[in-house]
Amino acid sequence: MATYNALRIQQIVDDADLSNEGKIDQLIEIESEARALERAASEGPMNPNDGWDDDLRLVRKALEKIGWTEP
Repeated sequence: MATYNALRIQQIVDDADLSNEGKIDQLIEIESEARALERAASEGPMNPNDGWDDDLRLVRKALEKIGWTEP
């Protein structure tokens, strides 16, 4: 079963009406959210296996797929 973020990531990548710059902006926003949640999970009683690592991996794969390289 795909997570909400996995579906969002796929929709962004598949959106033919969205420029690569727009895709990158949206994917980086998802990555930022996932990193913040991962940080919160490491600092509190949240489940450390909550899937945020998977979301980060999916975002990075999507960014690579559209040709983005980290500055």
